[in-house]
Amino acid sequence: MTPITKTTEPGMVGDTLPENQQTTLSAPPTTFRDTLRMLVILFKIRIVILLLMAATGGAFMAAEGWPGGASLVVIWLLGGMAAAGSSSFNQYLERNKDDKMRRTMKKRPLVNGEIPNPKWVPWVSALLIIVPVAITFTFNKPLSFFLALGAFIYVVIYTIWLKPRTLLNIVIGGAAGSAAVLSGSAAAGYWNSPGALVLALILFLWTPFHFWSLAIMYRDDYAKADVPMLPVNTTAKQAAWWTMSHTLPTCIFGLFLTIFPYLGLVYLIPMLLISGDLFWKNVKLIKDPSKDNARGLFMSSNYYLTVLMVVIYVSSMLPAPF
Repeated sequence: MTPITKTTEPGMVGDTLPENQQTTLSAPPTTFRDTLRMLVILFKIRIVILLLMAATGGAFMAAEGWPGGASLVVIWLLGGMAAAGSSSFNQYLERNKDDKMRRTMKKRPLVNGEIPNPKWVPWVSALLIIVPVAITFTFNKPLSFFLALGAFIYVVIYTIWLKPRTLLNIVIGGAAGSAAVLSGSAAAGYWNSPGALVLALILFLWTPFHFWSLAIMYRDDYAKADVPMLPVNTTAKQAAWWTMSHTLPTCIFGLFLTIFPYLGLVYLIPMLLISGDLFWKNVKLIKDPSKDNARGLFMSSNYYLTVLMVVIYVSSMLPAPF
């Protein structure tokens, strides 16, 4: 793709770059590979996969084992559509802040010029949310509700209302991950399964320290974009303690899941190891709230969620130990 240099004039807003800022833009993609890469970023497929893993975990907890292929297809197809639509809506609404942050201005297509006319994005985003909500309403109303709830929390409550206004924005925004878990348990036919409810609580607790560790790494970016993430409004040391206030209960409730008889040592042993690593990474961050230690905690939070979900899948399908 051929780079383009564009300078905006004072007072230009909306789909343009900040005033008086000269930025090197990318041309729209011309190959299938570049188009696919652009769409992966626009729809935040990495985050969508994490949400779908959480929803799948909710299904396994509700079924106390294999939830059935039909349930998983519904989760990954319709749940994936709703999550992708919410993610692209979030990017569309935040495009003018993204072009002030080094982490996003070169990668996100609504900022770097790969999508020069983004007017179609909110329409596609809305369809990706509305279609699965409408389809599931015809055969599984709890699933339809949690798909709609997750999108509403992420787009309206978090992106539009809380994120620009309060440093604790992600604390409530984390409920979108909880809605994903409960959409999975709803797809399996038992949305209020006790195990799924505990897993939803774990996702609620996990989300803030996951994003706060990222915000510590990019504190200057968030400050420049005037986004009141907690690490921007506190010292790095205080932010590290705030992360611990969510890391520790996440580890505790993760281990608490062993009270359910369908999760055995195959669940407990890996969770002890990854919980210990997560806790230790947060201790290191408190001792030295550097960007490197924040990155270590951020990566460990990703590993924790992955291990948590995989051992739920595996352990719940094995014969009960007692």
